[in-house]
Amino acid sequence: MHPAFSVIFFTTASGAGYGLLVWLGVFGALGLLPPDRWFGVTAFGLAFGLVTAGLLSSTFHLGHPERAWRALTQWKTSWLSREGVVAVLTYIPTGLYAIGWIFLERNDGVFAMLGLAGAVLCLVTIWCTAMIYASLKSIQRWSNKLVPPVYLALGVATGSLLLALLAHIFGHPSTAIDTVALAAVARTGAHIQRGHRIVLVVALIGIGVLAAAFGSLRRSLFGVFRHFSAPLTFQTGPLC
Repeated sequence: MHPAFSVIFFTTASGAGYGLLVWLGVFGALGLLPPDRWFGVTAFGLAFGLVTAGLLSSTFHLGHPERAWRALTQWKTSWLSREGVVAVLTYIPTGLYAIGWIFLERNDGVFAMLGLAGAVLCLVTIWCTAMIYASLKSIQRWSNKLVPPVYLALGVATGSLLLALLAHIFGHPSTAIDTVALAAVARTGAHIQRGHRIVLVVALIGIGVLAAAFGSLRRSLFGVFRHFSAPLTFQTGPLC
């Protein structure tokens, strides 16, 4: 198989973005992530950027990209149309969740519910994407029952890795997040060929090194900032 680059980029980027949104919704609702404004700006910006870039790239391998909107009208019979409809709907709860996190610094209450609803829609979108390829009877490697669960596994694995990296960079490390990331990668690796497992392991090690490096750099910079921003004090005493 030699799929177009736009297909590869679409499935990889959008899957990672949706996976990140899933874990932001879950861990935010569980209270394992504080509603840090700048963390939210970075995490949601990255997630929405990956999702949007992936969805836009998916139109490039169409015969008439300018007619892509018409695919939304065939949702009763087409997995492509169902994916498009659910993808658009996903922006609503996740967007409102991001607004609450960034502008109100809240991820509890009604915003937690929005985050969980968005997480469910993200998983449904990934499933619909997988079914597009699983329904292609002419391609044996895609037309099998393992395609949807593997797509889901890749999405949640890459999303958890991104979240773990961001959590360490912004000083919000969590054993639960790290454990989920390791478990998701391990589970995904069980469905992937040996050569690709090596790539996953290397990526995991690289992300761990980056997280540690950025975490140390962040602490160092904050330490310098606190040192120079501390109020100046003068000691006075007898002159003799």
